[in-house]
Amino acid sequence: MSFRLAPLRRTDLARCAELETVLFPGDDPWRESAFRAELEAGHHYVGAYTDGGLVGYAGLSIVGQRGNAEANVHTIGVDPAWQGHGIGRALLRALLARADEFEAPVYLEVRTDNEAAIGLYEAHGFIRIGMRRRYYWPSGADAYTMARPARVTEEAT
Repeated sequence: MSFRLAPLRRTDLARCAELETVLFPGDDPWRESAFRAELEAGHHYVGAYTDGGLVGYAGLSIVGQRGNAEANVHTIGVDPAWQGHGIGRALLRALLARADEFEAPVYLEVRTDNEAAIGLYEAHGFIRIGMRRRYYWPSGADAYTMARPARVTEEAT
């Protein structure tokens, strides 16, 4: 099963919203308009595509200039039929590569009961730095705040 990553297309926003309702049924899934607002704000969004269309998406915001920036993972979602094929890992790596271009630390929130996601994040250098009680609405589920330090590259002088 092969897939490719590419910038998220506006024509895929309805599919993103559809996947949100499947992936986050007990909470307030993002609507198409939320994804549109993210793209219009200039945030970095990536889609995972197969011959059948969009099967995953991920988004990142970056505030500040290189060397003095901060990044936040807004979302990562993969169609349940495609989970376990490395798509989530590839999407996360694409976001982290973008953050690394800015030498930015990366922050995110993840449900405390999402062991698969927590394991993925920890495998990529994230640590738990806090807890947000009743973060997700309307379920009231708790979230960990996780962070990965900035990756600074040394430039030749």
